[in-house]
Amino acid sequence: MQHRRIGELQVSEVGLGCNNFGTRIDQEATNEVFAACLDSGINFFDTADVYGSGASEEMLGQAMKGHRDQIVVATKFGLRDMDPGLTGGSAEWVRISVDRSLRRLDTDWIDLFQLHTPDIEVPERETLEALHELVIAGKVREIGCSNYDAERLDSAADVAKRESLTPYRTVQNRYSLLHREPEAEVFAVCNERDIAFLPFFPLESGLLTGKVGVEGPQPGTRLSEWPQDRVNLFINDDKLSIVDRLTDWLRRIDRTLLELAFSWLLTRSEIPSVIAGATSADQVFANSLASGWQLTDAELDEVADILSNSEPRSPSS
Repeated sequence: MQHRRIGELQVSEVGLGCNNFGTRIDQEATNEVFAACLDSGINFFDTADVYGSGASEEMLGQAMKGHRDQIVVATKFGLRDMDPGLTGGSAEWVRISVDRSLRRLDTDWIDLFQLHTPDIEVPERETLEALHELVIAGKVREIGCSNYDAERLDSAADVAKRESLTPYRTVQNRYSLLHREPEAEVFAVCNERDIAFLPFFPLESGLLTGKVGVEGPQPGTRLSEWPQDRVNLFINDDKLSIVDRLTDWLRRIDRTLLELAFSWLLTRSEIPSVIAGATSADQVFANSLASGWQLTDAELDEVADILSNSEPRSPSS
């Protein structure tokens, strides 16, 4: 497993999204998934205070006991469930949420603390000042944001530079083979501002695992458990057609859709790690192995010839 940089952090090229902890799997299964990550060389774990209403952080905290110095822990705050009178990016909520996350994770520090969604109610400076205080205090090592467009991301970088505050080191937005919106503007800001890009829904919630056909998602998959209106954000006739053509091409070169989904993303220098969820050790091992394909220029050109459809609106992670 190779590693890439996020500020002062070194993260594995494949990370684990912990949204299944406390929702789809219990503590025993969480421990097994965590152990499989260590065995596979995965050191990057991404959770959020809203995953399982805090249960994900608690279960990750239990699983990582005795291994804290070996791993990089990222969590998010500010999407919903704020205390009355507070919004996600307000200074008071930043301070409250970090202490609650630290308590649930049972750790003294968070490696990457991310604002889960933009807060239009408070100035960016207020949020960045509060996050900067956490870095100075040693509670947080690096900070990031999520669901930021290029304009807001660039503006936040200006504020941090002008006020000598800790800048956002990451932005976490939706991006995959089938949803390429960030290429238009966000990647340019990432390159100019030295901001790492973390894609969410890199497997399009299962569409890029090979477990979804024209008949729909297989039982037990994430998409099979969602209401139809949310499923429609990921599955349409155009995307199914692209997946079919990719699958045919991959079969000819003895590769899998999962390998392509991971390895194609990792051809982007802006992306330090591809974070994907898992509910079993087998899924962890499959994800870790999928990143090892070094696509040639010719292979990338062939993929580009297949990818030619428009995208629906983007949900938040």
